[in-house]
Amino acid sequence: MAQRDYYEVLGVDRSADPADIKKAYRRLAMKHHPDRNPDDAQSEDKFKEATQAYEILTDPEKRQAYDRFGHAGVDPNGAGMGGFEGNFSDIFSDVFGDIFGGGGGRGQGRGSDLRYGLELTLEQAVSGDNVEIRIPSLISCEDCEGSGAAPGSKPSKCPDCNGAGQIRVAQGFFSLQQTCPRCRGAGQVITNPCRGCGGSGRTEIRKTLSVNIPAGVDTGDRIRLSGEGEAGVNGGPPGDLYVQVEVKPHSIFVREGKNLYCEVPVAFVDAALGGELEVPTLNGRVKLRIPAETQSGKMFRLRGKGVTPVRGGGVGDLMCKVTVETPIKLNEKQKDLLREFQNSIEESRSKHSPRGSSWFAGVKDFFENLKP
Repeated sequence: MAQRDYYEVLGVDRSADPADIKKAYRRLAMKHHPDRNPDDAQSEDKFKEATQAYEILTDPEKRQAYDRFGHAGVDPNGAGMGGFEGNFSDIFSDVFGDIFGGGGGRGQGRGSDLRYGLELTLEQAVSGDNVEIRIPSLISCEDCEGSGAAPGSKPSKCPDCNGAGQIRVAQGFFSLQQTCPRCRGAGQVITNPCRGCGGSGRTEIRKTLSVNIPAGVDTGDRIRLSGEGEAGVNGGPPGDLYVQVEVKPHSIFVREGKNLYCEVPVAFVDAALGGELEVPTLNGRVKLRIPAETQSGKMFRLRGKGVTPVRGGGVGDLMCKVTVETPIKLNEKQKDLLREFQNSIEESRSKHSPRGSSWFAGVKDFFENLKP
C-alpha cells in the first residue's frame, strides 16, 4: 500500500514551520494514542504514521531530502512503515514533555510567580509614586537551608529512579519517560524531614516590598519585581512578582488613553453672554474662556493638560465638555424677568434658537407626511 504524503498525514502546508508541525502532530497523537484506543489497529497505524511524519519533517536534513525525492529520499530501502527507526519515546518526550514532566532538572524547580492587585488614585498613576505593599510568600527554610531535611541529616537517593528523577514506563510498543512519582523529580527522598518546614524546604512569611510606580501607568499595566515570587524548589531560582495596576475612579476626571475628560457646568447667563471660568487640572487650576452663545455639549481642548503615557509619546490633552445649567429655585421676580425675556425673543425665535426652530420644523414635516 502506497504511503501518504507526510504533509497530508499531519494536515499542514508544505511551507509549515516546525511549531505548526509540532502542533499538528500533538493533536493527532493525542487522538490516536493507543492508550486512548485500546485494541484499535486502525488508530495504532494512524499514530505510527503521524509519528513517522513528525520525525521526518522536524529533521531539517530529512525534510530537505523528502521535499526533493519524496519517500525514496528518506527510505532508500523501500521499507515503508517498517523502515522507521525513530525513537518513539524521544519524540513523545519532546512533544509532550510539559504533560509528562520530561526534560526537567533533577527536582530543581523555579518558584511560582505571584500576582498582587494594587489600587492607585488617578494622581498616583499619572505622576508616579513609590508604594509599600505586604505580601505572603514562600521563602527558603532557614533551618534546613532549603533541603527539606532535618539539620544534621541529608536527603537520600530515591530507590525508585536511582537518583535520576525520571522513570521509564512501558506503554505498549514504546516506553515513556515520566517524572518519578516517589521523589517528584528530585532524585532524592527525605527520610528525616525538617521540623521547621515539614520537609518542603520552604516556609511562609509576609514581607514588605517597595514598588516604584512609573508615571503614566493605567489600569491593566503590570510591574514586574524580579525574584520576589515564591522560593524555588530544592534550591531552584525564585519566581517573580507581578503587580497588577488598577486605577480607582476619579470624582472629576475620566481617563481614556493619554487624554483626560471632565464636565464643566456653565451658568445659563455665562453660556449666553460669554465669560471665563477656572477649571481644575491634575497640575493646578487654569482659566477657560467661554465664548458667547456657547451651547451645552460643546467640547473645549486644553492642550498638554492630560497624561504622559508610560510607554512614551507626547502628553495628552484635557477635554472639557460644557454642560449649560438651567437655573432652579427662582423667586417670582426672577421668573417674571425670564418671562419678559422670553416674550422679547418670541417673534424672532428662529434667529435666537436656530437648532430648536429647525428641530420643530422637522417634526412638523414628519407629522404632515404621515399617511392617514
